[in-house]
Amino acid sequence: MTEFSPELATPRRKLIMTAIAASAQTTTVATPATPGKIRNRVLWTLQILFGLFFIIASGLPKLVGQHDAVVAFQNIGWGEWFRYFTGVVEVSGGIGLLVPRLSGPAAAGLSITTVLAALTQIFLLDAPALAPFPLVLAVMFAWIAYERRASFATFTDLVKH
Repeated sequence: MTEFSPELATPRRKLIMTAIAASAQTTTVATPATPGKIRNRVLWTLQILFGLFFIIASGLPKLVGQHDAVVAFQNIGWGEWFRYFTGVVEVSGGIGLLVPRLSGPAAAGLSITTVLAALTQIFLLDAPALAPFPLVLAVMFAWIAYERRASFATFTDLVKH
């Protein structure tokens, strides 16, 4: 068996060998904004569960005037408008978690919302023991927002046009 000598190769053979060598040099481009398969499934599971929770169990009761929600917001003392506003924010955030283009911004918004809910529990309702739950949610939403950070670009494109 003889070795390949570039000097003895025909122009066509050189072209083929160059193409083979070029295709062998593949470059891997890291895409940090797209999580792996398992992480993506975990994220979607959390997004669906949290999205449904914020739509059904948290936001809608505020919008329809469920007794517990009305009493809680009366204790805050900022009026009915704040209950409706909070309900709209929570339902919108829950829907946003279920829409791929909106999932990052929705998670970021819900993270801020839950931090403010914890502060409300501590300072306005004098119930600091209830603050850890919204703070844990805030951390979860911050993680989702980070992992879905690519959706911020598509969101800004949607807003611009």
